[in-house]
Amino acid sequence: MVIIYFFVIIYLKHKKAGDNLNEPLLLMGFVILICILLNRTLEKVPVPSLLIFIALGMFFGENGVFKIPFNDYMAVNTICSISLIFIMFYGGFGTNIKAAKPVLIPSVLMSTLGVVGTACVLALFAHWTLKLPWLECLLIGSVISSTDAASVFNILRSQKLALKYNTDSLLEIESGSNDPMSYMLTAVAIALLSGQSISIPFLLAQQLIVGILCGVLMGWLAVKLLHKKLLPSQQSHTIFLLSIMVLAYAIPSELNGNGYLSVYLCGIWIGNSSLPQKKYLVHFFDVLTHVAQVLIFFLLGLLVTPVDLPYVIKPALILMLILTLIARPVVSAVLLTPFRAKLNQIILVSWSGLRGAASIVFAIASVLSGVQTTYNLYNLVFCMVLFSISIQGTLLPLVAKKLSMIDSMADIGRTFTDYQEDSDIHFIKLCVSLHHPWCGKSLLQLQLPPDLLVAMIVRKQGVIIPTGDTKLIHGDLLVLAARSFEDRENLTLNEVVVERGQRIVNCSLSQIPRAHTNRIILIKRGINTIIPTGSTVIKAGDILVLAQTLKKS
Repeated sequence: MVIIYFFVIIYLKHKKAGDNLNEPLLLMGFVILICILLNRTLEKVPVPSLLIFIALGMFFGENGVFKIPFNDYMAVNTICSISLIFIMFYGGFGTNIKAAKPVLIPSVLMSTLGVVGTACVLALFAHWTLKLPWLECLLIGSVISSTDAASVFNILRSQKLALKYNTDSLLEIESGSNDPMSYMLTAVAIALLSGQSISIPFLLAQQLIVGILCGVLMGWLAVKLLHKKLLPSQQSHTIFLLSIMVLAYAIPSELNGNGYLSVYLCGIWIGNSSLPQKKYLVHFFDVLTHVAQVLIFFLLGLLVTPVDLPYVIKPALILMLILTLIARPVVSAVLLTPFRAKLNQIILVSWSGLRGAASIVFAIASVLSGVQTTYNLYNLVFCMVLFSISIQGTLLPLVAKKLSMIDSMADIGRTFTDYQEDSDIHFIKLCVSLHHPWCGKSLLQLQLPPDLLVAMIVRKQGVIIPTGDTKLIHGDLLVLAARSFEDRENLTLNEVVVERGQRIVNCSLSQIPRAHTNRIILIKRGINTIIPTGSTVIKAGDILVLAQTLKKS
């Protein structure tokens, strides 16, 4: 929906007499196709994938190969702000508060006082080195003060960086929750530069209180309604949460509160609640957020004019060095040392302060506000973000390794709510016939593997919760519980329907030439399920479940 809106904007802004929608539709199709085709390849590229999408936008842009003129800051601000709502919500939705509990307080301090401290230290050094006015330095520090959740999540997950001392959880909480504070500081700086008369304590208090109350209330209400089972289907759950997400931002914004803070807290409340069929919600918002991230970085690359960047590269590099080597380390050391953080942890947290989409979006808002700055704020922040993602993001796995901060025994997935601490359990039934090999034996004698459990036995007399001494008799219906299979990187399960006229019809499995990458592990025939052997004959209408080994590319 957001993508279509963007391309319609391009068409409306640049249409000529007789033009039609072919050009924006062609661009939309090519961009989506390229993004999909690049997805698997980008997982193996050592640089953060989001950086590639910025380059892709520049490739299509005014100074690129396709030379598409596009400088509509208002349209980009609208689309990127909407996309940030998705990213902020999913940042909260995917954060596992239980896993983050040991580092919750330092994480919150880093996302609040850390943002303020970073903005002030950077403003101080920017005034000293670049001789810029104080308020302009404060605006630059405010805009660039937050770390980017999309970049941090992307690197931690793609590189499977599970970090010691719950540092991964600390970074996720901080990067997911610090944009609201940066947004508030930016609003204050813009107001001061514009000469507005404002009460800073009142403005900050209003933003925080309204944002927190609305976020918690909307999250609580959403969970209550989901548990009431008022919605007709699982598909409606996703649409319902989509509407909740939008309202969680819009309502506090209308009340002069912080919509980003509200939508983040709403996501945390919902994501850490017990929800029916939660994995389907995770899949939906994961795809939605990924599209939003790609769209933001592509748009930012398309909007920038590369020929204008050389003018701001030097100040951007100076500011980025100050931010990375002075401001962020000082703030991290001051806030984390009281919690007895180790030196290597503080250094890694300092290096992990990646800047990203939110900073550029806030810079666009500053440009649209009409405040005058020495340098084009969008171009300046754009270059700073490029330096941050390309240098800090690329070297983050190496820095973590050199600091001995990688926990090889942990799983980064545990820090997200879509991670299943216990694998999904599936229940299957098994009838014990008179001649079944289990008939007459106790469960202890069966020597079942630990991951296979006889959950209960249904007999004519009633339901039995079995023990090891329970003996199975003819007519028992066993309900077995086992961990469900999930597709792996190079192994997946597929279903194939056997059509009439195929060569394998009426052939036994032993007669079928089988590729080494496929194996028939199950046959569904009508209401029956067959565990096949070499003598099992394939019939027309059978559904074959194949274990397919994928070739490594």
